[in-house]
Amino acid sequence: MTSPATTGRFHRQLFAIAALFCLLGFQYSTWASRIPDLAERMSLSPREVGVLLLATGIGAAGSYPLVTYLMRTLGSRDLACLSGLGLAVVLVALDLTPNFAVTLVVMAVDGVVVACLNVAMNAQGAALEERHGRTAMARLHATFSGGSLVAALLASAITTATRSLWVHFGIALVLVLALVAFARPGLSTEDLAPEAKKKEKRRFTLPAAATLWLGAAMVFGTITEGAMNDWSALYLQDVVHAAASLAPMGIAVVSAMMVLARLFADGWRTRFGDALVVRAGAALAGVGLGLALSVGGVVPALIGFACVGLGIAAVTPCVYVAAARQGPDALTLVAAMGVTGLLGGPPVIGFVADAAGLSWGMAVVACSALLVSLCAFRIHWKSPAAESTPEVAPVAD
Repeated sequence: MTSPATTGRFHRQLFAIAALFCLLGFQYSTWASRIPDLAERMSLSPREVGVLLLATGIGAAGSYPLVTYLMRTLGSRDLACLSGLGLAVVLVALDLTPNFAVTLVVMAVDGVVVACLNVAMNAQGAALEERHGRTAMARLHATFSGGSLVAALLASAITTATRSLWVHFGIALVLVLALVAFARPGLSTEDLAPEAKKKEKRRFTLPAAATLWLGAAMVFGTITEGAMNDWSALYLQDVVHAAASLAPMGIAVVSAMMVLARLFADGWRTRFGDALVVRAGAALAGVGLGLALSVGGVVPALIGFACVGLGIAAVTPCVYVAAARQGPDALTLVAAMGVTGLLGGPPVIGFVADAAGLSWGMAVVACSALLVSLCAFRIHWKSPAAESTPEVAPVAD
């Protein structure tokens, strides 16, 4: 039976880690919401804006060696806090950048820092689950979406009063620093599960097959997520000829279902296990979207998009947990592969759409979700009983 002290420690750490997830979503949406103003200030073309956004993804995708070194050297708690401070500095730098070239560098740095925080906070979340024998990762990922929502609402409120980037980013800076200050005392200095510690290496080794299957699942899962955000509105508008007012509903349906699913997914994980949640969820996403594309029409499309959001929501949280059990190097590599999926997936869908039509491009998304389910059969998952085993002894934090 779990003691009140253990339960209290679990919730303190849970809220601290949730603050990091919220921070990442908040910082991202803060600068993303002001892209039009940044573009106007520097007279950027749409192509240059695209390059600017690409720089963030390239910075994150190329950061694997650095993040691996920093995780080994600093540990996830210190790396998470330093990354949070770094993201605060990025907001200040974006307001001060004098031209496109300097902004490009700042955005690449933002991608590197985002990758650092992404790995560190997921390592904290995975260690929390391992230590206490309780699922939490899906709820933590839901707070990322919550942070994005808060940032969007704040941006709307501030831009109503003033278009000043300094005012907006200054307020955001204070909030980011407050989240770091709140998180640090509750974070654990213990990163890894005991079995993951045994696997940790101090020298470079080729990734194990288990890690590569995890990475493949992460790539296909993030391709599915990213493509839905980038192409669902255009599909509704150009393929099924939805009214202009309904086109944004594609993103809204996917996002709403993902947040809802992540709030409940930890309960599903405890009851059914990560293996079934990932396999069944990814299959639901792929089959649901595939059937919607076959039937055609606005309502079937929205139902298919809802299936994607519901089914794919728990994939990345579960894969992060499984990767963390393999050690920090595996977690870092899998996270980098996830960024690669987010970065490379939408352009691939665009190439397919350009060659054969957007319906076929969206069919690639459905296939990508099904490939997640297939990869999940090659991944070693903990059983529901093992995942729900309570902590039997205190762990020094």
